[in-house]
Amino acid sequence: MISLNRYATLAGSAIVAMFMFVPLREVAHAQTAEVQRPATFTLSNGMQVVVITDRRTPVVTHMVWYKVGSADETPGKSGLAHFLEHLMFKGTAKNPSGAFSKAVTLFGGSENAFTSTDYTGYFQRVTKDKLPVLMEMEADRMTGLVLKDEVVLPERDVVLEEYNQRTANSPDARLSEQVNAAMYLNHPYGRPVIGWKQEIEKLNREDALAFYKVHYAPNNAILVIAGDVSGDEVRPLAERTYGQISSQPAIPARRIRPQEPQPAASRTVTLADRRVEQPSVRRSYLVPSSVTGAPGESAALQVLANIMGGGTSSYLHRTLVLDKQIALSAGAWYSGLSLDATQFGMSATPKTGVEFAQIEQVFDSVIADIAQNGVRAEDLERVKTQLIADTIYAQDNQATLARWYGSALTVGLGVEDVLSWPTRVRAVTSDQVRDAARTWFDKNRSVTGYLIKDTAPRREEKRS
Repeated sequence: MISLNRYATLAGSAIVAMFMFVPLREVAHAQTAEVQRPATFTLSNGMQVVVITDRRTPVVTHMVWYKVGSADETPGKSGLAHFLEHLMFKGTAKNPSGAFSKAVTLFGGSENAFTSTDYTGYFQRVTKDKLPVLMEMEADRMTGLVLKDEVVLPERDVVLEEYNQRTANSPDARLSEQVNAAMYLNHPYGRPVIGWKQEIEKLNREDALAFYKVHYAPNNAILVIAGDVSGDEVRPLAERTYGQISSQPAIPARRIRPQEPQPAASRTVTLADRRVEQPSVRRSYLVPSSVTGAPGESAALQVLANIMGGGTSSYLHRTLVLDKQIALSAGAWYSGLSLDATQFGMSATPKTGVEFAQIEQVFDSVIADIAQNGVRAEDLERVKTQLIADTIYAQDNQATLARWYGSALTVGLGVEDVLSWPTRVRAVTSDQVRDAARTWFDKNRSVTGYLIKDTAPRREEKRS
């Protein structure tokens, strides 16, 4: 139940970017006509509430986001945030193990949870009439968790099996893990969300309860409800349920973590695995996030990522796959929703016989061209149109809207930042894109990862 964080795509993903194609003038009109400002208020105990009204069907998506993720774990106990996410389904005195999930199933609803570097979330989708009961049960789970070794230890084995399936048995995931660790010399983003195996194996009941008592409180949580309700309808329900929980005064107003030193040297990581069928290369740069960047910087980086590697019209795809025909695929990405400095990445799968150096020469030449000449006006307009358009189309999905606000607010952004995203994208200029490439694509800020097939003889083969 790990989410899509900045490096891995798993269940319960947060929104990174969303892009389709319609004329920009039509998008601007749609934005004015359709985007609805959510109702927002804060309970007396500090819990933030966001209500996004969607009257089309009598259904609601209910999400509780905690402002704590893997980057907030105690050193030496990696994977603890994700482990607790699993254990939150083990019940309370009022709702014993399985009762919550059984109720959601009987309601005809669905539920899940997710953990990322900066947040942990729990969500359910039910018919509107079941919302009051659902809120009572989730509020009970905020402080009433009961854990015993007979449920904790087997769940730790479940997490270890998840690690085996998603990371240990995936060469690509293993490379991502190693690249991330090499990227962050000091910041806890270098730890895997699921944790390091040897540390997961030692997590216990006391670790989970201590983490729970410190971080799970209303003043460290955001309630997001999207669907057939209004703020006026939700407020009394929220006050009657979540509003009765005491705040946790020990929670700081702002999370402060160890930060990265000024990058001084490029790094490379090579992972050899017998299961690799197709080698690949990726390069990541340490760049500002939407929280740490200067005004307009994050939007420019997002536009740049889509120009460089967003689809078949992107610069990397056109150069590597279509023109030079030395790669099977190529792309780029930027993960802006992050509390601290994040990554801009590019990757390619070379054709058989093509050296990694040939791919990297194209990476460098595309970057150098953008840094010197900027980007073509038609490409800039196309990508901005795609980015803005998707914010309109995504309004058709209430769960997506809830994720937008939850993932933004948990890293310190506000409702206005979500609403103004199309405006900020529309304002991005070619000069800003060029400056982003000039400023942040310094090799000393990068980690390059190579995924290759391990062809070395096995140890038993050497003995024979």
